[in-house]
Amino acid sequence: MQRAIRGWLDHLRVERGVSTHTLRAYERDLRRYADFLASQDVTEPAKATEAHVAEFLMHLREGDSEHRPLAASSSARTLVAVRGFHRFLALEGETPTDAAVAVSPPKAPRRLPKAIPIDQVERLLAAASTGDTPSALRDRALLELMYGIGARVSEATGLDVDDVDLEAMSVRVLGKGSKERILPLGTYAADALSAYLVRARPVLLSRATPALFLNLRGGRLSRQSAWLIIQAAAERAHLEGHVSPHTLRHSFATHLLDGGADIRVVQELLGHASVTTTQIYTMVTVQQLREVFAQAHPRAR
Repeated sequence: MQRAIRGWLDHLRVERGVSTHTLRAYERDLRRYADFLASQDVTEPAKATEAHVAEFLMHLREGDSEHRPLAASSSARTLVAVRGFHRFLALEGETPTDAAVAVSPPKAPRRLPKAIPIDQVERLLAAASTGDTPSALRDRALLELMYGIGARVSEATGLDVDDVDLEAMSVRVLGKGSKERILPLGTYAADALSAYLVRARPVLLSRATPALFLNLRGGRLSRQSAWLIIQAAAERAHLEGHVSPHTLRHSFATHLLDGGADIRVVQELLGHASVTTTQIYTMVTVQQLREVFAQAHPRAR
């Protein structure tokens, strides 16, 4: 078994140019696999069967006295090494069949979007504007807009001045696949944009550009700069955990659904091609309901 493992690792190193870090990870995974097979009285790769591989995967998820149970993502990564090992042996004629070909990796649980409570959003928005400087007015307008319409960071930084209609209280956004959507502006976002356009953008503007949000050099604000603006505001607001542009988008959708908005309306506002994508936000609200139920109901436990 060890000779076969070494042969595959050498193949990856010489023929495939796999990094030393990856080779060490594969070697560690296969050493655990070999130990498991040895416990099943299997010492030769040709004697390993699909049942052995499936049992090893179950063993990874359950753990033992020497190893903690692995999450689905870590188990899947280990299975990648096992599948690659058996595929190599079958192609080289070292084994009659590929014992791992029919064993599928476990699916990682679907991650719920991260949303922050309304009071934390308000703290974040307040912290975005730390004065009356052009950059402070811009930062407040940027964050009010992103939370107010649920825009992606690329959509917000890609806006031009002509995309905003303060009289109609709307903004035209170009989303994924160049799909255009017209979104309503709330009064907070509209007021912040108006203050920025009147008192800040003319000061930042140093050359002709249609861009709505400008950096200190007068060019279009980049996505990376928008990230830094949000992170700086989160630090000033003393918010725990990672806060990103998508945090505002997730919070926008979650708060709408919590407020009773129809999921189809939220789908249109977010620019999702399928309502299935939007439905993940309903999982967030259900999770919140479960938490409240568990804490408040006398028969919940």
